[in-house]
Amino acid sequence: MTTLYYILIAIALLALIFGVVLGIASVKLKVEADPIVEKIDALLPQSQCGQCGYPGCKPYAEAIANGDVITKCVPGGQPLVVKIADLLGVDVPATDFTEDPTPKVAFIDENMCIGCTKCIQACPVDAIIGTNRAMHTIIPDLCTGCELCVAPCPTDCISMIKTQKTIDNWDWKFDPKLVIPVVDTTSAQKKIIVGEK
Repeated sequence: MTTLYYILIAIALLALIFGVVLGIASVKLKVEADPIVEKIDALLPQSQCGQCGYPGCKPYAEAIANGDVITKCVPGGQPLVVKIADLLGVDVPATDFTEDPTPKVAFIDENMCIGCTKCIQACPVDAIIGTNRAMHTIIPDLCTGCELCVAPCPTDCISMIKTQKTIDNWDWKFDPKLVIPVVDTTSAQKKIIVGEK
């Protein structure tokens, strides 16, 4: 019985030693991420659709930081190109985005859906729900508009529709030169909020 205790104590000590070694190694061997890559990645739509030629948004952000062109993201379109160019401090390049930049989401005509699950397999963000031989539907809040589900559909029941503006997705642009007078009713002092000068 005492041999069992010695074995358990030895295993606990080994686990403690390995834990300390791994903790020290994680601090000493930590690789710092490039902050520009993180900023570019934050701008990208995170659809992981692969239309840019990279397996996801993070590898494309790394490629942009290393000099690749900034016009490959189809779901982001021209507005994304402008944001990335502004972040990098370069001129906005000419793009071949000829379609309307209004965001779109996928829509399934449920009367035509045969439940083949090919669209579910193609969706990189799991925005489609359904099961084999049953009707599928799209969760609009999760859909990034990458259009990867359209091509695999054998019945052509998936179409891309423009998203309607709501209070949640409205672009609330703030004019930095705007002056807003604020009156505090509990005191006689007036406050003025001024944008950039």
